[in-house]
Amino acid sequence: MKILVINAGSSSLKYQLMDPDTNTVFAKGLCERIGIDGRLTHKIPAKDFKQEFDIPMPTHAEAIAAVIDKLTCKECGVVSSMSEIDAVGHRVVHGGEAFASSVRINDDVMKALEDCIPLAPLHNPANITGIKACKGVMGDNVPMVAVFDTAFHQTMPAKAYMYAVPYEYYEKDKVRRYGFHGTSHRYVSARAAELLNKPIEDLKIISCHMGNGSSIAAIKDGKCVDTSMGFTPLVGLPMGTRCGDLDNGVLQYLMNKYGYSIDEMLNILNKKSGVLGVSGVSSDFRDLEEAAEKGNDRAQLALDMFSYWVAKVVGSYAAAMNGVDVIIFTAGVGENAAGTRADIAKYLTYLGTKMDDAENAKRGEHVVSTPDSKVTMMVIPTDEELVIAQDTKAIVSK
Repeated sequence: MKILVINAGSSSLKYQLMDPDTNTVFAKGLCERIGIDGRLTHKIPAKDFKQEFDIPMPTHAEAIAAVIDKLTCKECGVVSSMSEIDAVGHRVVHGGEAFASSVRINDDVMKALEDCIPLAPLHNPANITGIKACKGVMGDNVPMVAVFDTAFHQTMPAKAYMYAVPYEYYEKDKVRRYGFHGTSHRYVSARAAELLNKPIEDLKIISCHMGNGSSIAAIKDGKCVDTSMGFTPLVGLPMGTRCGDLDNGVLQYLMNKYGYSIDEMLNILNKKSGVLGVSGVSSDFRDLEEAAEKGNDRAQLALDMFSYWVAKVVGSYAAAMNGVDVIIFTAGVGENAAGTRADIAKYLTYLGTKMDDAENAKRGEHVVSTPDSKVTMMVIPTDEELVIAQDTKAIVSK
């Protein structure tokens, strides 16, 4: 089966054409600068093929059309026609309380996605646009599935997802913790159980998705019981440009002092804060490591703050689950920053963790703790596209 996976952003669109049974990626790419001038990067992994195209993309519809053209063209295509594509799986950021699992897209689902726009005003409109663009170009006969970032976290108990504000805001406005990166946390936790040859129902897992956007999830018996992001992806750990947890009084103080509007304040907290704001150097952890090695104290402070916060959240989730069996590091920083993993592990020795320095220096999917460590620490590269493709196949095959 050939599944096209679509991840639409506000001005970008990622895609992969893959077989969920064999994990084969036939082609993948990225449409950028949608609405500006348009650029498409198209790759065929099996042929080590990569080519960039400047293509006008006023809207996502033109981006989808350009993707289909490249997938089917004689020079760089991987299918002879769109009839070879069995279904499309769409990443959707926010499903609210309406969706605890992936669903086949129909009119009712589209209405629910639109209802969730106030909860994710930056993300859901782009996801909806991507779905509509696909339907407009591919027609209604190709089945489409929505896979939600929030769905995995719908198993959290009320004591974990509720905020201590007047209850009417939950009843009327659905103000609660939702969590994000759910597809990633779901994949790596299941993969950890598979690698360890243990039933996931018997494991207490803490999954650390660490990248430009970062979140941690506590997973007990295969179900999420807590996660660090909240009503929006702004809270939790300090991230690339997001502030993470913050005393709300800071907003009032700064807004009153400098005359910021709420939109201006949130722009600062979303795009100018995090490790970028602290370091003044970059939101990229590789740049921070390089600057810290050259003696930049603020870059080192940003790195130290990040490791400290990860360790604090891991500790709180070990308490929430009354123990932990496995700690997973994933995403760009989690998979590649051995120094950051080591710094985090230093805080966790009270749990009986022991880092194997030689293994930690290696790359790829592997265990980084010693055989006698009481908690297994692992690096597992995430594969959200595979989860989307597998869910899509399962749903359209029913």
